[in-house]
Amino acid sequence: MADVHDQQTRSRNMAAIRDKNTKPELLVRKALFARGFRYRLHDPKLPGKPDLVFPRYNAVIQINGCFWHGHDCHLFKWPATRQDWWHNKINRTREVDDRSQHDLNRLGWRVLTVWECALKGKTRLDSEELMDDIADWLSVADSNYQLAGTNSE
Repeated sequence: MADVHDQQTRSRNMAAIRDKNTKPELLVRKALFARGFRYRLHDPKLPGKPDLVFPRYNAVIQINGCFWHGHDCHLFKWPATRQDWWHNKINRTREVDDRSQHDLNRLGWRVLTVWECALKGKTRLDSEELMDDIADWLSVADSNYQLAGTNSE
C-alpha cells in the first residue's frame, strides 16, 4: 500500500515523534515520583542515555516504544513500504539497545525495560500492579528485568 502522505508531510510527521518525555515515560515517572522514588533523567554520561536513572539503587529504567524497538507484540508490525530501510533502522535500534544494556551492566547498573505494550493496548497490565512490580524491582531485585503486556488476548 502506498503512503497516504506526500514525502514532505511524512517527513514532518516523523520529525515530530519524540524520544524523550513520551506519554509512557511520563506515566511511569509520575507514578514512581508519587511513591517517593527520585531519579535523574536521560543521563548523557551513561551508555544509551537511560530514561530514568536511580543512583541510590544502581538501577536504570528504559521505557521502549514497541514499534521503534521492534518488540514482538501486537503493537509492532513491519511497515509495508521501504521494507529494507525499516528493517535496517529497527535492527540497528535493537543492536544499540543490546550494546547499551551490556555496557550498563559492565558498569554495575541494573536495567529494567518497560515496553509500551505493558502500559497501553489490549495487553496492558494493571497500572497499580505494574508500578508495584517496578518498585519491587528497584528495591529488591539484583538483575535485569523486562515488563511487557500480557500475551493473553
